[in-house]
Amino acid sequence: MAYNGESHDIIVGDTVGSLTQLQKSLIFGSLLGDGYLRIVPGRKNALLEINHSISEKKYVDWKFKILKSISKSGPKSRKGNGSRVAYRFTTRQHPELTDIYRWFYRADKKKRIPSNLVLDPMSIAVWYMDDGGKCGQDNVYLNTQQFDADDQNLCMRYLENFGIKSSLNRDKIYWRVRIKSDSIEKFFDLVRPYIIPSMEYKLSYNPVETYSEMNGVSRKSDANMPSPPTSAKLWRVKR
Repeated sequence: MAYNGESHDIIVGDTVGSLTQLQKSLIFGSLLGDGYLRIVPGRKNALLEINHSISEKKYVDWKFKILKSISKSGPKSRKGNGSRVAYRFTTRQHPELTDIYRWFYRADKKKRIPSNLVLDPMSIAVWYMDDGGKCGQDNVYLNTQQFDADDQNLCMRYLENFGIKSSLNRDKIYWRVRIKSDSIEKFFDLVRPYIIPSMEYKLSYNPVETYSEMNGVSRKSDANMPSPPTSAKLWRVKR
């Protein structure tokens, strides 16, 4: 699942009908971030849409390479609102994506965090590349504003399973997950092997040193977020 030497190529197993573990890890990480699943009216199964800014073209191309076996055509640019140009692709409809859709979405089609989701470092790395960022020396965030308080608690518990300490940080009227300063280095050590070169700028631990020599966007919800939940409200998550 990691890079293939210095070429940074991903080794993708043949997929015949079912998703590979690598594909599932990428899908889970994308759904925690910017990716979304939908079922076209009149159709039976769900498809995944990957949609980023054209400035993240290399990142989208990397995702497409992993998901190519379940995708109909390659990424294309698309003019959005204002000056934004998106770069996107969709997968084919797939029964396993339908199962994941039912797991990740409520009846009102709003995304949620499954209470028994099992993540791996690849999933967390994709989550960070999608919706993470660094501000200053000691502030590393996962922009989880789209999720409600209980779901954000789950996000923190999933990180805790890897020994990563985090808390909820206010972002205007919303909340997002902040990696605690004493866990930043551990967090970067966890995700670094899966960070693609164009995203290595997100791995700078301090203003002087970066990890650029090593291998390896915030979306707001329309609903007001409740106050950050206390540790007593944390859900038990299956490891």
